[in-house]
Amino acid sequence: MSLWGWILVACAVSIATKFLGFLVPARLLDNPRMLRVAGSLTIGLLAALTATNTVASGQSLVVDARVAALVAAAVALWLRAPFLVVVLVGALAAGLARLLGAA
Repeated sequence: MSLWGWILVACAVSIATKFLGFLVPARLLDNPRMLRVAGSLTIGLLAALTATNTVASGQSLVVDARVAALVAAAVALWLRAPFLVVVLVGALAAGLARLLGAA
């Protein structure tokens, strides 16, 4: 099968999954346990994406300015800084790390 065939299959599976979600009874979705699980999965997926994008470059692991930016942003979050400040602190840390020689 060609690449476009696989893309169309992925689109069909995605649409089918979306429509199957409408068949789930509302009483199951309003369950407090389900809400906690959904919230935890969201946090876990976001953390995994952040970690992957921080230290991965193609097929290898890389420690560069992105790690410094992540650590600085984590400290700003821990200090309960507003989101815009967290982003700016991370950007400044990445810039300083690159200025000091981090790739």
